[in-house]
Amino acid sequence: MSISDVVADRILALCRERGLTVNKLSNISGLTQSTVNDIVNRKSKNIGIITIKMLCDGLDISITDFFDTPEFRNLEQELY
Repeated sequence: MSISDVVADRILALCRERGLTVNKLSNISGLTQSTVNDIVNRKSKNIGIITIKMLCDGLDISITDFFDTPEFRNLEQELY
């Protein structure tokens, strides 16, 4: 599983936990709906840290909380 897959899964899980739609998350994060849709639909492969920070702000969590999951800890090195 790639990091962009894990990021997408994490965003979707956090939305489910909070009862948020992707559209609502985009609104409260200050991001366009197409940006968030591209991330969760795995069309974006190079997600910037600023974008993740904005999503975390919208979700009211820290970046540390966002990445502090077994899925991120167990990611294999990606070679290009």
